Amino acid sequence: MNEQATCRFCGAPLTVTFVDLGMSPLCESYVPAEKINSMEPFYPLHVYVCGSCFLVQLEQYVDSSEIFTEYAYFSSYSNDWLKHSERYVAMAVERFGLGRSSQVIELASNDGYLLQYFVKRGIPVLGIEPAVNVAQVAVAKGVPTRVEFFGVKSARRLVTQGATADLVIGNNVLAQVPDVNDFVEGIKLILKPEGTVTIEFPHLAKLMEQNQFDTIYHEHFSYFSLLSAEAIFASHGLTIYDVEELPTHGGSLRIFARHRESGRLLVTGRVKDLRRREDLLSLGRLDGYEAFGEQVKETKRKLLEFLIGAKRQGKRIAGYGAPGKGNTLLNYCGIRTDFIDFTVDRNPYKQGKFLPGTHIPILHPDRIREAKPDYLFILPWNFKEEIIEQESYIRQWGGSFLIPIPEVRVVP
Repeated sequence: MNEQATCRFCGAPLTVTFVDLGMSPLCESYVPAEKINSMEPFYPLHVYVCGSCFLVQLEQYVDSSEIFTEYAYFSSYSNDWLKHSERYVAMAVERFGLGRSSQVIELASNDGYLLQYFVKRGIPVLGIEPAVNVAQVAVAKGVPTRVEFFGVKSARRLVTQGATADLVIGNNVLAQVPDVNDFVEGIKLILKPEGTVTIEFPHLAKLMEQNQFDTIYHEHFSYFSLLSAEAIFASHGLTIYDVEELPTHGGSLRIFARHRESGRLLVTGRVKDLRRREDLLSLGRLDGYEAFGEQVKETKRKLLEFLIGAKRQGKRIAGYGAPGKGNTLLNYCGIRTDFIDFTVDRNPYKQGKFLPGTHIPILHPDRIREAKPDYLFILPWNFKEEIIEQESYIRQWGGSFLIPIPEVRVVP
């Protein structure tokens, strides 16, 4: 850790706290049964806002290779996310006129969840994914995938081999890049002169407005507004010309960027409108970030009050899901097996392991029917509609759903 932390984009000193969530383990470091009594490393979840460029960020405590070389998150386990990806592909093919002579490159392509839909249409693709275990699943689906971290070096290799892109895609990866300048400069290098890059990331404004502090974890190094994203892309010769606001992950932005020198695509009214709204939220001034920390503390108090009351009444509580965000929430609030008996997850990679820090066991979803909990605590609340529909049978024994964010609420 640096003596004086500096902004990963502009290099200015980081002195202003956005929120301090204490100490937490890496959120995807699920604990196997044989290591349940071993020491776990905890790192600070202390988030700063840069007073110069207003990029909200964590310091980097762990090398990316430790987090992402073998990864427990497989995108294809969410039906809603697959539908979102299929819709994106249909839009992109039509909007950018993609065909058999085009080249699509996705950065952090995971298990081929998105590129598979381009492959079905006969459009050439290349995935770049650092996690070996996840990339193998993509290759098995017929999605060509390179196992590497993307940046300037990787981009230069691709260009030398003739792999430049009409469309570059990055979904929920920008936040996970420690060297954001290297990553965006790499995009600039592989993007064809008239190509487009689309990047999706959770919107900082929604994180603040909806109290989504649990989306903060060590794997997410940065948290972006349109304001900070525009500054970063512009500094690498890329212009954000359009933006869409999406409901995914609690509220995300999809930005569309092109080379600055390509004047073919004009900046849309949607970009100008969102800039204005972010200005009204004071995202370009430090005072816009001051209240968030206290808001988070109050959410913790309310959630613990509810759980303490429920346990005193003899209620049984089980978790649903084992997402990274759930681990931030549980560790920050000090919620362990004294409140939640177990959690379940559809991903067999996680089943039989324990949540990092809290050591809540992760079981197969069938366990819910056997245990008949009074409350099912939905940890991946961004998929709450899908989960409530899937698990609606808990109503047979009077079970209810518990949603923790933005504030604790019960769905009977």
